Amino acid sequence: MKKIFLIGKLNEVLKNVDQTLAKHFHVQICDLRKDTVEGMLKVVEPSLVIISLVGADTPDMNLFITLSKDYARTPVLTIGTEAEMKIFSKYYDRRQFENLIRPLSNNDLLSAVCRRLELVCTEKNGNTVICDASTKKNVLVVDDNPVTIRAIKGMLENDFAVTIATSGAQAMTAIGKRRPDCILLDYEMPVCDGRQTLEMIRADEELSSIPVIFLTAVRDKEHIEKVLSLRPQGYLLKPSSKDNLIAKINEVI
Repeated sequence: MKKIFLIGKLNEVLKNVDQTLAKHFHVQICDLRKDTVEGMLKVVEPSLVIISLVGADTPDMNLFITLSKDYARTPVLTIGTEAEMKIFSKYYDRRQFENLIRPLSNNDLLSAVCRRLELVCTEKNGNTVICDASTKKNVLVVDDNPVTIRAIKGMLENDFAVTIATSGAQAMTAIGKRRPDCILLDYEMPVCDGRQTLEMIRADEELSSIPVIFLTAVRDKEHIEKVLSLRPQGYLLKPSSKDNLIAKINEVI
């Protein structure tokens, strides 16, 4: 179970965060005093630090200094209004720190925590289920249209670990970093289109068995025959419904 170190003055905000996260994580609460925090950090060795900024002031800057200097690899989420975070604004230039604007819903809190811990949060039968992203099949979505990518990612991310690429070159780089279980490939792309991208994938013996599903917005018979002549594991017309996407991906995987 992931360990979360929750820091802040005891109030309703802190209590609610604790109650929400304690169902899924090991949560250790500590007040804002720097000496207490430093001692507890050595004992807890958290995967994530969360700081409630309610009641925090300039002297608490030492806590941010300690975290950025001695625990630079530990992600930090803060919860506060824009006014509350203003004192510590310079630290948010670093990827380590991220502020969640309050008031904050429990769902948004869980989503942010899972994102920083590289976990997947889903709803099943009315219950929240959290699991390691590595346990899900990885789908690479390749499309030069950012609107399309966002739409497809939104449809798939509850069921799959989704990687995105906006060009054939980016796709090959992404495949090299993490081999996908399936590729959704736009057929019409500038510079390096879907056909050329598929040819690069098939030319590599280690990648040639990855199933590829073409996405195309062109519906005429000649175009579809040209797509099918490349023998992908499937093809779908844009826009495709969530159910059709998931069914086709599960079929080829």
